[in-house]
Amino acid sequence: MSSTIPPFDPANVQGDILAGLPKKVQEYIIFQIGSDVIAFRKALNKLLPLITTTTQVQQDRAKIAANKKAAEEKGKKPELIKLSGVNIAFSQAGLTALGITDDLGDSAFKKGQFQDSQFLGDKGTTVNGQFVPDWIPAFKTTIHGVILISGDCAATLAATRLVVEAIFNFGAHNATIHELITLTGTVRPGDESGHEHFGFLDGISQPAVKGIDTNPNPGQETVDQGVILLGRGIDVARPAWAVDGSFLALRYLFQLVPEFNNFLKANPIKATGLTPEQGSELLGARLVGRWKSGAPVDLAPTADDPALGKDPLRNNNFRYAFPGDPTTQERCPFAAHTRKTNPRADLEDPPIGADIQTRRIIRRGVQFGPEVTAEEASSGKTKFGRGLIFVAYQSTIPNGFQFIQHSWANATNFPPKQPVPPSTQPVLPGFDPLIGQTNADSARSLIGTDPNNQDASLTLPTEWILPRGGEYFFSPSLPALRTKFALSS
Repeated sequence: MSSTIPPFDPANVQGDILAGLPKKVQEYIIFQIGSDVIAFRKALNKLLPLITTTTQVQQDRAKIAANKKAAEEKGKKPELIKLSGVNIAFSQAGLTALGITDDLGDSAFKKGQFQDSQFLGDKGTTVNGQFVPDWIPAFKTTIHGVILISGDCAATLAATRLVVEAIFNFGAHNATIHELITLTGTVRPGDESGHEHFGFLDGISQPAVKGIDTNPNPGQETVDQGVILLGRGIDVARPAWAVDGSFLALRYLFQLVPEFNNFLKANPIKATGLTPEQGSELLGARLVGRWKSGAPVDLAPTADDPALGKDPLRNNNFRYAFPGDPTTQERCPFAAHTRKTNPRADLEDPPIGADIQTRRIIRRGVQFGPEVTAEEASSGKTKFGRGLIFVAYQSTIPNGFQFIQHSWANATNFPPKQPVPPSTQPVLPGFDPLIGQTNADSARSLIGTDPNNQDASLTLPTEWILPRGGEYFFSPSLPALRTKFALSS
């Protein structure tokens, strides 16, 4: 297989996959291809010079780093560099519309996320024997693709979007794309930059990719290229043109921030020396697995350590390893969000000793919606929509996003733990308190949130993260876009 695959070249890979498009604002244009497929393919050929590659992103990030360093040396705040980026990806329905019949070998991609939503645990109803998730209408129709546009500010993004719209004749009688919905995300302001809407620093534990991330931080595992890119390394055989592409799982997730904060306030962990406010903060950290600063509770179990949280040489260097007492949840609950979605020693160490690199994904995406208003904070009820446009890349969705959601986050018996004597019953950690979900009407729960009463079960009155749409896409390589998708005039 390796003898027929060209050497890896980052210029062939779309930029959001391996390096992440730099952004302060980003749009995801969800679209259908028009009836004139030939016209669309010719228009796509005109878009190709705008597609941002991994090489370009690496260069852009070097410019950003140099700009920050120069500003710091002068004791000034760095000004934003004008940057924009464009990527494109297609659903299975999009490939079909283009007449591409090759099987990419991914069952989840093939059926699409709408058909997968019940398996993922999304809430919904059954209509004429078919499960219909509680999604917004745009995601209940046929989706062909998504165009990602990023920018350093809204004006830069808008200017780039105008170019894209002109290429595809948006809104005209001869439009080759029909816009279903545009999701717009913005990095949160000020000190909240990099934090999701619940307030926790996000995106810390990304895997490094062999041959690309050559200087990983301590605790950052390096995965084979084939975990993220099709046709490379340990990935299975794919159509030749699919090499260096990646599957994109997109989720439109709304967050009930006031309700989450109210729950923490009403259920503080009680311990000697803790104020109610500190007890609520500790509960939040143990539900997530990290403090809001990003400091992992595995290393800072009783109080936040902001210096640890912002230190990339330390904030990911832990494993949930407790060789002296594998049954303890003193430092971190088994069901904490970060432990559920990246269990580390829970699976890698004996007695299981599993290689879990094929479960790793690269997470992208961006926050959307306004900051919590004073009215919402005082009432404890969400009035304005906010949340996360979640994006994850992987070479196989059933091994990556789908598995993490269904078999880890939603599974009350994960991570697997032996009975604690004298009991003979296996320990049931419970749901991931953030993204764990169930189609059933029963309330979710988990154990281990109170370090002084680790067997106690905590009932979660609601799901604070609500999926309102999503789809599975394939992000092709630049050579594939030129030779398989686009058509020269």
